[in-house]
Amino acid sequence: MRELYDYIFKRRSVRKYYKELCLSDKDLDEIKQDIEKLIPLDSGIKTAYEIVKREETTAKFGEYCLILYSENKPFYLFNAGYLLEQMDLLLASRDIGACWYGMAKPKTKRTDGLEYVIMLAFGKSNSQGFRSNVSQFNRKEQAEIWEGEFFRDICHAARLAPSACNTQPWRIASDSTGIKVYRKSDIKSFIPLMKLPYFNSIDMGIFLCFLEIALLEKGYSFDRQLKMQENNPIGSRLIEIAEYSIK
Repeated sequence: MRELYDYIFKRRSVRKYYKELCLSDKDLDEIKQDIEKLIPLDSGIKTAYEIVKREETTAKFGEYCLILYSENKPFYLFNAGYLLEQMDLLLASRDIGACWYGMAKPKTKRTDGLEYVIMLAFGKSNSQGFRSNVSQFNRKEQAEIWEGEFFRDICHAARLAPSACNTQPWRIASDSTGIKVYRKSDIKSFIPLMKLPYFNSIDMGIFLCFLEIALLEKGYSFDRQLKMQENNPIGSRLIEIAEYSIK
């Protein structure tokens, strides 16, 4: 995934598309080939993808939608975010704009025993649809999300991860041996309180994707251990998501 690093600084949630910039059959074939290259966070979770015209969903923008279906197993939401964020960056590499679309629904809610999780709306975009400068990001300062003085060289890129309503629920603690990643549970958002853990869990998968791309870019090797959220004390403000042992 290291080859995706530069596109972290380019991608943007694109919501405006132009009819004169329609995707070609060649574009769609290349996107399907990219799907085959996606690396799961947990290879034990079955997933399936479908590309449909936007009109076949309730999405209000985009030319097409990439729909992700998954087994409902531990870590499946993290896995969904981790997978589709790779696709988000791959689309940006092809000058194809994309946007996570949490509130839209496809016509088909289940396929082959797998349930609908989330979709990306996408379509051809012009160069103004992407970022050209880090100052164009609206993200929390490093000091607000990162505790500890170790491995801060990866925070610059990792903190740019997108999230539902820009809630940025990740918090990180580092020491000389590695990194612990947490989800902040008391986030204030326009998202209904009952739905926030669902979308923020997908967000955490997105963040882990950015974090690992940054680690690889900086030359770190690592072992990752995902944490069962149910093991955290009831009412925890910070819920441990993953622990990285850095080599």
